[in-house]
Amino acid sequence: MSDHKDLRIRSKVISEGVNRAPNRAMLRAVGFQDEDFKKPMIGVASTWSEVTPCNMHINELAVHAKQGLQRHGAAPLIFNTITVSDGISMGHEGMTFSLPSREAIADSIEIVTGAERFDGLVAIGGCDKNTPACLMAIGRLNVPSVYVYGGTIQPGHLDGKPVDIVSAFEAVGQYHDGRITEEELHKVECSVCPGPGACGGMYTANTMATAAEAMGMSLPGSASTPAISPDKAKECENAGQSVMELLKKGIYPRDIMTKQAFENAITVVMALGGSTNAFLHLLAIAHSAGVDLTYDDFERIRVKVPHLADLKPSGKHVMQDLNDIGGVQGVMKLLLAKGLLHGDCLTVTGKTLAENLAEVPDLAEDQEIIRSFDDPLKPNGPLVVLRGNLAPEGAIAKMSGMRKHRFTGPAKVYDSEAEATEAIVNNEIVKGDVLVIRYCGPKGGPGMPEMLSVTALIVGKGLGGEVALITDGRFSGGSHGFVIGHVAPEAQVGGPIAFLQTGDLVTIDSKTQEIQFDISESEWERRAQAWVQPPLKASSGALGKYARQVSSASRGAVTDWFE
Repeated sequence: MSDHKDLRIRSKVISEGVNRAPNRAMLRAVGFQDEDFKKPMIGVASTWSEVTPCNMHINELAVHAKQGLQRHGAAPLIFNTITVSDGISMGHEGMTFSLPSREAIADSIEIVTGAERFDGLVAIGGCDKNTPACLMAIGRLNVPSVYVYGGTIQPGHLDGKPVDIVSAFEAVGQYHDGRITEEELHKVECSVCPGPGACGGMYTANTMATAAEAMGMSLPGSASTPAISPDKAKECENAGQSVMELLKKGIYPRDIMTKQAFENAITVVMALGGSTNAFLHLLAIAHSAGVDLTYDDFERIRVKVPHLADLKPSGKHVMQDLNDIGGVQGVMKLLLAKGLLHGDCLTVTGKTLAENLAEVPDLAEDQEIIRSFDDPLKPNGPLVVLRGNLAPEGAIAKMSGMRKHRFTGPAKVYDSEAEATEAIVNNEIVKGDVLVIRYCGPKGGPGMPEMLSVTALIVGKGLGGEVALITDGRFSGGSHGFVIGHVAPEAQVGGPIAFLQTGDLVTIDSKTQEIQFDISESEWERRAQAWVQPPLKASSGALGKYARQVSSASRGAVTDWFE
């Protein structure tokens, strides 16, 4: 980790002096001229890939960022890192690689930037893990940097109604329930993803892009500008200019990514009803930036922030709709006016958050996406931390769109997502059940797989809100219903969820913030003594390394938590 707080140009280490001729020779081969060796070298981290529509256009955006840097006196170099598609990896063993990809992306950006001695960085991401990974790398490196979000996808349309990727997952449940035909399912499949960009609702990609902008690490408007908008290319060019200004002024990421900046991010995520993955990712980014952030901070902020946004998955609208009425910037201006944001936080523009927002128009008056403070969807944020004998370190519930706050029912316990899926398809899960899927945590999964397929099947079968789901895994930002994830400690390390048995009575209460199961002390001790830790599912390779190194979900599931 670098603590680069002086104005010395790091790239001169490899460009000046007779002994550096071999270094310069290598750079001449990729197009450097004599004058380039006098300029700051800025890396452009591109997550371009053809494996997902979220990232299919990012190569073009990286070129725009490079052009912006060149116009403002930099010597830029584009490099790539990986991405995986959460949507494509959902519902099978591929999902175990999703969260580990966040670490691989962050590590690779850190490695290239550190090895090449770049003076600054523009990082461009799309799919869910890209944003947190880029910000984690930026926090570790602490060189002047700007994050650019690749942008949201346009909504698809079917029979005159908007559809998105979650529509496809839920249609599978409707098909298994006999409510739609295979031909109708095919029509949904062909309609939901019309082009480039990340999933359109307030799912994880848009949630984390929103958090990045609220934190001050993206240029104003980044989170809600659509992928296909000409403004996105212009943003990339402006990002290059901004990095050069940050370098001249000596403004570094850790000057921006302060505790108050993280509080701003949490505030906006709560108001918009974002993904539960925000807990994992913000904790991980904070760890990389050296900021002390815990579940208690999320709770402290949640109780003061109303849920205002009628956005998918629990609402009706998508990010494109929000952009059309003023975007994330308009929402932030509203929150600032209500005293809920720290306006004095520094941003990558070199100005404070309040200074940026002073230039932003108010939200459109005739809109119905962002509710007023007098008529919120919920008086408090919908992302709730639960604790109890089932989750002593905590668990996360998303209560947006839920009318009931308490659920008590018998547990039906499964040790894998595949077993639970089969039970749902075979109608073994009925109204009133508490479906438990365990050994799916960071170590046990490994990789803490998301359960969108399971939650979508439940909704598709008409059991949304009528069945509770508890897991030590996690959920896609597209999941909704009475779902509780991130249960910690996880089953793999002997957390209490490992002791749960089918038939145990489980109570979840979002108001008292409890997650309990009814068991006597003597029975608890008997089960704990009888429990045998299973071997890790991965013994080698990327997943094997990850399972051995990863921290608890309550610490962000990071692989560099050293005590």
